[in-house]
Amino acid sequence: MKEAGLRYRKLVLVCVNERTNGRECCKARQSEELYEEMRRAFMEADPTVRVVKTGCLGPCQTGASVVVMPDDVWLGDVRVEDVPALVEKYAGEGVDLDTLLEL
Repeated sequence: MKEAGLRYRKLVLVCVNERTNGRECCKARQSEELYEEMRRAFMEADPTVRVVKTGCLGPCQTGASVVVMPDDVWLGDVRVEDVPALVEKYAGEGVDLDTLLEL
């Protein structure tokens, strides 16, 4: 094993889990569209924030679920309309030129 050498200030996990058994799931609440918009917005605003898709995060009843790490912030009922507020809150916090050049 070796270190990958990637450095991100934040990791944003977006649940895109889909269930076909009738139980609630994030994908049924447009989490795939949420992921695409969030990924695009953060890439534009702050490349030190990495947005990734995940499987089930657990709180299906409050989907679409998003977790911001390392802050350990768990969000539920996140919608595409919330993306600008999330970018405003988490993009650019303490970003310096050296960090950007490492990417």
